[in-house]
Amino acid sequence: MGQNGLVLIGMNLRACQLLFQKGGGTAAHLMLDLWPSLQLDGWEIDQILIDKVRDYFGLSDLEKTTEDGGVLNIHVGDVFVPSKDFRGRYAGIVVDLFADGKVLPQLQEVNTWLQLEERLMANGRFMVNCGGVGGGPSARDESTHPETLWSGKSWLSNPAMKALSEAFPGQVSWKRMPKEYGANFMALTGPLPDLKSWSASVPSPLSQSVKNWRPL
Repeated sequence: MGQNGLVLIGMNLRACQLLFQKGGGTAAHLMLDLWPSLQLDGWEIDQILIDKVRDYFGLSDLEKTTEDGGVLNIHVGDVFVPSKDFRGRYAGIVVDLFADGKVLPQLQEVNTWLQLEERLMANGRFMVNCGGVGGGPSARDESTHPETLWSGKSWLSNPAMKALSEAFPGQVSWKRMPKEYGANFMALTGPLPDLKSWSASVPSPLSQSVKNWRPL
């Protein structure tokens, strides 16, 4: 999710954050670089992948507490298994989970989001990379119909977006990433923030992209 995970931090959600993300921990690297006091929990199902990322991508450095108290705690296992240990723990949950180029099927189910919501603090939020049309990569989606790609109802073609809108009616905002960054749908739960103050609280170039959020 990279830069999009960062903009969540600008909304005064500086308490513990949870990252559901595949890959080399890019979002965690960027978050702790800009906000070194953050308490981050990251989740990955593949222990071998975690070991490789520790060896070759500096993940182990993020697992050391910073001078400001920030740290990344790694959890290995199935993130969808309910756990009372994490209930009400997180100010924000950043979700970027794909398999075979598509959003995980679980994220296309309303019940999944309602169960994951139990891990949020009061007034906590999800920020989700929902993929493109159909939940897959968007670089080729609707490429011959740009007016459809950017229409106000284009999110209806994304199953994860639809599930979020049903799970949290009237409480989901969205934006579409630029084509050069994949044109994926991004979702944010909770009331639409004051975009002007939010934009002013995050560094460039994130500040400009914040202004693109809009309610469903």
